[in-house]
Amino acid sequence: MKKFFVTGFLAGTMLFNTASAAPAQDRETIYQVALLQSLTMGYFDNVVSVKELKTHGDTGIGTFTGLNGEMIVLDGVVYRANRDCKINVMGDKEGVPFSNVTFFEKDISVKLVDVADKESLEKILNEAVAKHGHNSFYMIKLAGTFNEILVRSESGAEEPYPTLVEALKTQNEVTRQNINGTIVGLYCPDFMSSLNSTGWHFHFISSDKKFGGHVLGLNLKSGEAQLDKTDSLNMNLPKKKNFQDLDFNKDLREDIRKAEQDSVRGK
Repeated sequence: MKKFFVTGFLAGTMLFNTASAAPAQDRETIYQVALLQSLTMGYFDNVVSVKELKTHGDTGIGTFTGLNGEMIVLDGVVYRANRDCKINVMGDKEGVPFSNVTFFEKDISVKLVDVADKESLEKILNEAVAKHGHNSFYMIKLAGTFNEILVRSESGAEEPYPTLVEALKTQNEVTRQNINGTIVGLYCPDFMSSLNSTGWHFHFISSDKKFGGHVLGLNLKSGEAQLDKTDSLNMNLPKKKNFQDLDFNKDLREDIRKAEQDSVRGK
């Protein structure tokens, strides 16, 4: 049976695990860099390097120092979708202010056909989560053929950094039709509401590794969702003083919803 651990320290409220994790245990761990809440408040500073991140997982999502594009980690390679939603491979020295990665091992498989939109996909995946345990973490890899997919990315910000919502007001959104690719994403349970976004968070990368970003909408023709159920969380918090100055008593739920879901189209 998998055990649940949270490692790290935040205002004395989190359990600290002093034991060194064996490599086998590391493969059953979601490694989180900082908090989505700190990113939401504009903490875009480097916390770890890409090189360090890759020692904790081969699959995941995140962003880069200065909110410089969307991160997709797939098969051990760290990709960036730039503001034009074009993909490039990131070097080991690049900084990471927020990310979630794990060493992916398939536990669950869900065949998918004619999924009309993102909400329908989440409903199907939530049924699998409910069956296997809604208080666990799930990393997803969904390889498929998409009738249409809408993604966004951003060009980054300069210090002093704005909030995430302010930074995303100039996000670039691109739609592609009839495209093959992989969605990489994470499901966080409800108890993570003060540390991350709950529910699903999806990023996309095309099969030719030329196009991708944060998923805002989709229409899936067919594919297979592979889920890695994980019951351990290892959190790496920033060590700089400006992180200690952040006020985590703020209610950031609406800002997180806007950052995760809102399109600038039609506004």
